[in-house]
Amino acid sequence: MSGQETLWLEVELRFDDRENGEGLEAAVEVLNRWSRGRVVWSYEKPRVDARNAILGLGPLRLRAYIPVPAEALESTRQRIREALWHLSQLHPLPEPRFRLLKDEDWLHAWRRFYRPIPVGKRLVVVPAWVDEAPEAEGRLPVFIDPGAAFGTGMHPSTRLALQALEQVVQPGDRVIDIGCGSGILSIAAVRLGARAVLAVDIQEEAVRETRHNARRNGVEAAITVLQGSVPEVLAGRGPFQTAQVVVANILADVLIDLLNQGMARLLETLGHLVLSGILQEHAADVAQAAAAHGLTLVSTLTEEDWVAQVYRSPAQNLQTSSTFQVE
Repeated sequence: MSGQETLWLEVELRFDDRENGEGLEAAVEVLNRWSRGRVVWSYEKPRVDARNAILGLGPLRLRAYIPVPAEALESTRQRIREALWHLSQLHPLPEPRFRLLKDEDWLHAWRRFYRPIPVGKRLVVVPAWVDEAPEAEGRLPVFIDPGAAFGTGMHPSTRLALQALEQVVQPGDRVIDIGCGSGILSIAAVRLGARAVLAVDIQEEAVRETRHNARRNGVEAAITVLQGSVPEVLAGRGPFQTAQVVVANILADVLIDLLNQGMARLLETLGHLVLSGILQEHAADVAQAAAAHGLTLVSTLTEEDWVAQVYRSPAQNLQTSSTFQVE
């Protein structure tokens, strides 16, 4: 082998059904150090019943694709194994599996593992290169190019946000998507009947990917993409400053910061705010922050250790809230 030759090392972790909480998140963070973001994950073929209700997603496969100089292959493999071993002392992890790929193969190696994912009662997330979703006929397809930006339907927080949108989006609604990532929630909102979506993200890559995925789904006319966040929307940089539905799938501390920046002011009268990306241990903190801004909690959705919360603007005082458990 030439000393200049670069190889692609695939690292795979196979998680069982309920083994993919904090350990998965931590493993992604560690593998990103070597892969520079080339990390993807996929479930085994989802099982659905005759009504397209999800029976199970199956085991999860996490894969990272790492460029390695040929002369550093063994040392890199050993460092990765040691890093994952140390991480496993905090979070149980499966044993890593390693595989070498040809230079031209790594970009496409994971495509054969990525399958349509039924979400909620009406949606299915589909790889962008697939024309149809035969495993979930009758559902509304959302075509996404996985691995490009956050939001592929693989993560529980994204699925919870999608299910919450199913509950609250009505035909003709305007929707504001804060931290749009891949654009998956914006596209789903249009599929569910929203007439106009303002998708914003502070990352330039997310803006590009949302536009790309909107075109792939044929909904670009309904989605305006803006680089920014809550302050930019409030400042009128988009086509509208308020909406019937506002959604943000980020992390708990960021959600609290967005509330303090005025996210509740984006809601119209009787509007709904969907917050996802919340670990169970932080749910009370987010709820306290939302209540401080006059919002009423109307429903909570949960999957594994993750929570999504749906709030109503203060014009209507709902006295009760409901809890939904994702099967």
